[in-house]
Amino acid sequence: MAAQNIDKGSLVRGLGLVAAISVIIGNVIGTGVFLKARVMTCNVGSPGWVVAAWVAAGLLSLAGALTYAELTAMKPVASAQNIFLEDAYGKPVSFLFGWMQILIARPGSQAAAAVAFSIGMNDFLDGKLAKPLGGFDIASYHFELTTLSVVAVMVIVIFTTLNCASVALTGRIATALTFVKIALIVFVAGGAFVLVSGNFVHFSLMATGGACEGVGDAVKFGSPSYSFLGGFAAAMLGALWGYDGWDNLTFVAGEVKEPGRNIPRAILGSMFLIIVLYVIAQVAYFYVLDPTTIASVSTNSSVAKTVVSMFFGGNAASVATGAAVAFFTVGLMLSSLGTLHTSLMSAARIPYRMAKEGMLFKTFGTTSVNHVPVSSVLLAGALAAVMALIGSFDTLTDYVVFAMWLFYALITATIFVYRRKFPHIERPYRAWGYPVVPVVFLLVAAWLIYRTIMDSPKQAVTGIVLILVGIPFYWYFRRRGGNSDVADDA
Repeated sequence: MAAQNIDKGSLVRGLGLVAAISVIIGNVIGTGVFLKARVMTCNVGSPGWVVAAWVAAGLLSLAGALTYAELTAMKPVASAQNIFLEDAYGKPVSFLFGWMQILIARPGSQAAAAVAFSIGMNDFLDGKLAKPLGGFDIASYHFELTTLSVVAVMVIVIFTTLNCASVALTGRIATALTFVKIALIVFVAGGAFVLVSGNFVHFSLMATGGACEGVGDAVKFGSPSYSFLGGFAAAMLGALWGYDGWDNLTFVAGEVKEPGRNIPRAILGSMFLIIVLYVIAQVAYFYVLDPTTIASVSTNSSVAKTVVSMFFGGNAASVATGAAVAFFTVGLMLSSLGTLHTSLMSAARIPYRMAKEGMLFKTFGTTSVNHVPVSSVLLAGALAAVMALIGSFDTLTDYVVFAMWLFYALITATIFVYRRKFPHIERPYRAWGYPVVPVVFLLVAAWLIYRTIMDSPKQAVTGIVLILVGIPFYWYFRRRGGNSDVADDA
C-alpha cells in the first residue's frame, strides 16, 4: 500500500469508530449520573418522574445529535461547529462561538473534572489531602488556595502532556478510560440488584421530608411555592448537564477515519448506550433507597456512593464493603480523568481551526511531527489550570449555560440553511425525522433559554456580555487578514 501523503502541518485521521465513540462517551459520562439523583428527586419528588426527566433529556440530546450527525458527516473537519455557524450566519458568529468555548466553557469543564478527581482522592484518603494554603482577592472575590486545587492543576498538566502525543495514542487512552466509566455504572447498578436486598415498592413512594440541602423552594417538591412545571424543568436541566458533551465529536471530526460512515454511527450509537446506562443507574438507586433517603443525601457525598456502601450487608467495618466503596471512589476518580482527557482533546481543535483561518495567533494553527496541535493543547490546559487554581470555574460555567444553549440552538438550526442553500452537497447521512426532530429540539432549547432569562437574569446577561467581549478581538484578527477561505486540511 502506498504511503499517505500527509502535509506536516495538517491533522491526520487516526480515530477509528471505537475511538470516536469513546470521545463522545468520555465527554458525556462524568460525575452527573452519580451526583444528580439527589437534587432531581428533590425537584420532582417521584422516582418515576426522575427517570422520566433522564429519558426526556436523553431524547432531547439525541434529537440534537441526529442533526449534528448529518452536519458533521457532511463537513468532517476540525472544529466543525465553527464551520456550520460561519456558513449559515457569517464569520462573526462563528468567531464568538469559538471565543466562548476557548475562554470559558471548555476550561471550566476541564477544571471541574480535575477538581472532581482531587475531591475523590481526598475521600479515598479519608479527608487527609485537603489542606488550606492561603487565599487572595481579585475584583472583590476571595479565593482560597488548597492542596486540592494544586492536585487538580497537576492532573491537568499530566493530561495536557498526554494530549500532546499522537492522535492514535490519545484515542487509545480515551477508549480505555471510557470502558472504566461504563464499568463503573455497571458495577454500581449490578451490585445494587445483586448485592443489596432492595425493594421496587420504593417507586410508589414520594420524597416527603427529605433534607434537600441547597435546593431552592421554587423547585423543591412539597414547598408552598413549588410548581411541578418548574420542578420538572429544573430536574431536566440537571439531567441535561449529565448528558452534556454529546457534541464533542464535531471538534475532532477532521481526525476520524471514514467520516461519512463512522461519524453518524459513533454519535447515534453512543447516545443510545448512554441513555440506557443512565436509566438503569437511576432505577438501581431507587431499588436500594427510598426517595426521601435519596433526597437527604449530603451535597458532599453522592447517591451512588451511598448505594455502594450498602453492598454486602452495609456493614461499614466489613472488608468487602470497604473494598466496594474504595473501588467506586477510585472508579469515580478515573471517570473524572476520562472526562478531562477527552475534553482537552476536543477543546484544542477549536483554537487550531480558528488560527488556520487567521482568526487567532498563527502559533495555534501549527501541528507537531505527530500531527497534533500542541500549541492549542497547551493553551487549553493552561486556561483549565488557571480556573482550577482560583476555584472560580463553578461560577463561570453557571454564567455560560445560557450562552451554550443559545449556540446549541443556532447550530442545530443550520441544518435548515444547508438543506435550502446547499441541496447538492453530498450527505453520507441524513438526519432521521427531519424536519420534525430538529424543530422539537429548537423549541425545547428556546424554552430552556426563556427559563434562564426568567429565573436567572443575571446569568443570562453575564453570559451575553462574556460573548460580546470577543467582538473587539474579532475585528482585530479580521483587520490582520483573517479569512474563511482556508482549505480543510484533514
